Amino acid sequence: MTRPMVRGFITGMLASALALVLSAGPAQAQPPGPEDIPGALEPVPSLDIQRYLGTWYQLAAVPQPFNLNCARDTSATYGYVDSSNISVANRCTTWTGGTSGVNGNARVNDPATNAQLHVSFTDVPFQGSPDGPTNYVVTYIADDYSWALVGDPARSSGFVLSRTPAVDDAGWTQIRQVVEWRGYNSCLLLTSPTTGGREDIVPLCTV
Repeated sequence: MTRPMVRGFITGMLASALALVLSAGPAQAQPPGPEDIPGALEPVPSLDIQRYLGTWYQLAAVPQPFNLNCARDTSATYGYVDSSNISVANRCTTWTGGTSGVNGNARVNDPATNAQLHVSFTDVPFQGSPDGPTNYVVTYIADDYSWALVGDPARSSGFVLSRTPAVDDAGWTQIRQVVEWRGYNSCLLLTSPTTGGREDIVPLCTV
């Protein structure tokens, strides 16, 4: 898939998603929580926050408006703030070769599992409050914490995160299987180019 085709594919997906949002009418006063969404994305039974801290590389994701300018090497670095809060630093290389980034906070909404959080960004309009509904669910974590699958309860977002920027063919097969096991359409996630890893942008279902 060439870069113009990729951009067109992503733009078309986002346009369709935006149309659905706009046709939904006024927002509810209180956004639905995971318990209000049938078949909501389930968290892992227990997340070790200390092991989860550090840098993760994005290997694949459901395209989102906020990362359209990211061409490659998208990463998230998490740091310990206190028992309920994690610092968030997202970075990527843009299409022009520059660096783009945003800092935020992830607040644990579910101390029983530590795997459901509200992520906020003070510099992003309407996303500055550290308190809010769950929008980040860790739904899979490898036993050795080498990779994870996260998303929002409704699966409108999804991110494959890895401790390394590259995985082998067996790793990609496992990733696709887990993504589908957790209720995602693997064709809606696109691979994310990383230095030392994949260089193409293709639907995960074709990997």
